[in-house]
Amino acid sequence: MAGEMMFENPTRGRLTFHGMFRELLAYLSEDPEARYKLIVGTDSHTRTETLFVTAVVIHRIGHGGRFFFHKATHRAVRSLRQKILYETSVSLGVAARLTELLQASGQGDLDIEIHIDVGEQGETKDLIREIVGMVTGSGYHASIKPDSFGASKVADRYTK
Repeated sequence: MAGEMMFENPTRGRLTFHGMFRELLAYLSEDPEARYKLIVGTDSHTRTETLFVTAVVIHRIGHGGRFFFHKATHRAVRSLRQKILYETSVSLGVAARLTELLQASGQGDLDIEIHIDVGEQGETKDLIREIVGMVTGSGYHASIKPDSFGASKVADRYTK
């Protein structure tokens, strides 16, 4: 990844990684008593190239949330396993940066959940153990379909 990772938000427009993080903190400070879940998920779509979209969702449980997304294009990735591994490693990289920043800002108790675009239905079911192990081994909670809306709904919307 050359340069700063840029994120987009439908309301705030284009933001740097740190700008996106400042928006997250501002959202948390609006209602500090609420319960939150921070979700990172990546999805991809291949045409002539593969477009990877990583979503960062801050969910105020029971009261909606905000989301940000980053788009990156790579040469076409045809192997489903390679694509899922890459999606997951991008999500883990973003989660690691968020974890560092959260700890530095006194929000280290906010759990980050990684949403993976795999599920028991379809051709990704053989990858579940490996990919979930990769996520949990990195210290994060893993969600798969149908619960992985960060990847399968939010990120997916921006790959089309």
